[in-house]
Amino acid sequence: MKHSILVVDDEREIADLVEVYLKNEGYPVFKAYNGADALAIVETQPLSLAILDVMLPDMDGFSLCQKIRETHFFPILMLSAKGEDTDKIMGLTLGADDYITKPFSPLELVARVKTQLRRYTRYNTPDGKDRNEHDFRGLFICQDSHQCTLNGEELTLTPIEFNILWYLCEHRGKVVSSEELFEAVWKEKYMDSNNTVMAHIARLREKMKEPSRKPKFITTVWGVGYTIE
Repeated sequence: MKHSILVVDDEREIADLVEVYLKNEGYPVFKAYNGADALAIVETQPLSLAILDVMLPDMDGFSLCQKIRETHFFPILMLSAKGEDTDKIMGLTLGADDYITKPFSPLELVARVKTQLRRYTRYNTPDGKDRNEHDFRGLFICQDSHQCTLNGEELTLTPIEFNILWYLCEHRGKVVSSEELFEAVWKEKYMDSNNTVMAHIARLREKMKEPSRKPKFITTVWGVGYTIE
């Protein structure tokens, strides 16, 4: 059964654009331009996910999210023109699963939708098992299948590149030194003048189309190592 998605945004052009991209992926879409109509759809249609704009004419998206969470537990993504951390924290605290700042890439939005649906389906399946994978912010990497995608696009990684990315994802939120990364991936003793890790990180970032100044995923902590947050 296909996952039905609710899109709530008072800017009809944005709602229509999101609808086009989601329908291209085969998802049935319900649209609402205010909170009241959105709640009516929530109560009458079998939904698997909702995308809510923060600024609505009759109630804000945070209140709508909170209202939905009283009886429903499908994933909720918040859309907002504001990028302040306080807004993100509020949305996540009230029950949202992800937060995207406008303007956004429709392809990234679709990738995040797929990420949330995979999690929701897996966690709500009685025989669901951990398939040894990481799935966040549009990046999906699975050790069992050796598959890696970014915003829905397959990344062609060498075994070394895959293992570097996997190790960083396994230690997400922690800074991994070049020495630790080298010895974990290459299974050899690290030498002080070894630039192998730096070269492979650069190639990995290139394949992920990471901006050199502000990479979204692999961050360099100068003098310490690398991290994915």
